[in-house]
Amino acid sequence: MTTLTQPQALEYVRGLFAERIPFNQLVGIELKQLSLDQLELRVPMRPQLVGNPAQQILHGGVTATLLDVVGGLTAFTGVIQSRDLWPEAVLVRRLKTLGTIDLRVDYLRPGRGELFVATGTVIRAGNKVAVSRMELHNERGSHIAFGTGTYMVG
Repeated sequence: MTTLTQPQALEYVRGLFAERIPFNQLVGIELKQLSLDQLELRVPMRPQLVGNPAQQILHGGVTATLLDVVGGLTAFTGVIQSRDLWPEAVLVRRLKTLGTIDLRVDYLRPGRGELFVATGTVIRAGNKVAVSRMELHNERGSHIAFGTGTYMVG
């Protein structure tokens, strides 16, 4: 049985994110930073993501998607932190159960910008459920939205 260290487990998750989730590719989500300390997703603005043509702002569904994706990844980094070594089979099983239980999004201002950056923080990482707090900013640092998500992690 293959055993993974925390950095190897994070790289496994990075590979899964990049290669196996077509929706993330469709939206154009780029995983810029993935560590136990920091998680950052980015999406460059493009015409297909506009939700209000008159104002040329990011669609609210894209905002919610970014917060949900970064929240789930953040929750799972909390799981990875819970042990130093991960049997690969256990990590794979836990990843298969990863899912959103609840998501709250607070839209603070219209999604104007050229680049959107989503970050997350673990609030609580339990054996079965984790809670994350997420933020979305544009390239100028304007706070577009924040969210709180509860995720099944085991």
